[in-house]
Amino acid sequence: MPVELLLVFFVTASLLAITPGPDNIFVLTQSLAYGSRAGLLVVLGLCTGLVMHTSLVALGLAALIASSDQLLLVIKLLGAAYLLYLAWQNWQHSRQLQTGSSPVQLRNWQLYRRGIIMNATNPKVGLFFLAFLPQFLDVGYGPLTTQMILLGGLFILSTLLVFGAIAVLAGRLGQQMQMASGRRLWFSRSVSVIFVLLALNLFIDLV
Repeated sequence: MPVELLLVFFVTASLLAITPGPDNIFVLTQSLAYGSRAGLLVVLGLCTGLVMHTSLVALGLAALIASSDQLLLVIKLLGAAYLLYLAWQNWQHSRQLQTGSSPVQLRNWQLYRRGIIMNATNPKVGLFFLAFLPQFLDVGYGPLTTQMILLGGLFILSTLLVFGAIAVLAGRLGQQMQMASGRRLWFSRSVSVIFVLLALNLFIDLV
């Protein structure tokens, strides 16, 4: 594929990553709540989910999933249920802050897993890949599967860079915001509300 085309794709993917959406909002809230390192682990999880979506598109399985209303509904419900679970878990965290007890610290694997599940259970990502990647494909550039994998890799790289920057900046901001216990309580409950709103958005958007 021409370098110029790959550059246009990379810039476009980076701009899309900056645009507010469920994934970068998720990275933002997790970084504010748990720090930059936690946010970066979530980003790695999200990028792992993108590897899955890229593979599905390259193998043609994403089109089959998109054509099944029942399967899309199941994935959508799983994604919404997981976000609601995170909202409940974060609310429990705020109750611990209110009682003065030490909140449970999330392990690296738990944070990484959050990113994977968040991305994998969002069918809008797969549908977006189906609509976005083919616009840059051309049979004259070689096997389409190879082109899809290359473009998917560039998309993952742009996501890693943009979301990684969000994680670092938000983590530093979170350290400044969460100094007072009252402020930590307010912020923790706000994160729970955001998770509920993301769950509702995921459910309503595909109804």
